[in-house]
Amino acid sequence: MLKFSRIRDSRSDVIWTEIDQLVVAGWAGRDSAAIEHHIQELEAIGVPRPSSVPVYYRVGSTLLCQSEHVDVLGTDTSGEVEPLLVALADGLWIGLASDHTDRKAETIGIALSKQLCIKPVARELWHWDDVKSHWDEVILRAWIEEDGQQVLYQEGNVSLLRTPTDLLSELSNTTRFIPGSAMLCGTVPVHGGIRPSAFFAMELDDPVLGRTISHSYRVNQLPVVS
Repeated sequence: MLKFSRIRDSRSDVIWTEIDQLVVAGWAGRDSAAIEHHIQELEAIGVPRPSSVPVYYRVGSTLLCQSEHVDVLGTDTSGEVEPLLVALADGLWIGLASDHTDRKAETIGIALSKQLCIKPVARELWHWDDVKSHWDEVILRAWIEEDGQQVLYQEGNVSLLRTPTDLLSELSNTTRFIPGSAMLCGTVPVHGGIRPSAFFAMELDDPVLGRTISHSYRVNQLPVVS
């Protein structure tokens, strides 16, 4: 069960909800040059090109968590800040998640790598109706820790990505996005190349309504035993 503080207009409430279906949208960029940039980022660490774009990966819904500490196996994982689309009984909601991924496993199989890591999720949701008219002005950011300092790792407008409803329209050809479903909706380019960090912070910034969803977590690297 996940606990969310939901904000709609000037109203808010707190709910507990079960997510039964989780989809990760890969290569979800709106601009072909931006997609190519991200593909090249991954190729640089040995990840093969996708067969098509976007790609929808089904992963276990129990991977979603709201903890501030995440256990991973080995030293080859890293986070990716992404909008999170959640279907509830009263409509679509927008949140924030990290598509934390095992990069070593990604060179073997992307679907496998997506399944191997917990997906940290922020604790707030905005109603999609409140942001859809100015969605392209919303900004994604992420920070990692290097040499004891937080450094900007990702930053970009969500205008670089297909809108959540665009992604949903293509997904609906194969998967029913019913209440209890969630989808990670793509990421923005990385500054300085994809790399691991013991700390990951992220935010979804709405400059029009003057509000932000944020979350951070620390990564505990478990030893790989042969």
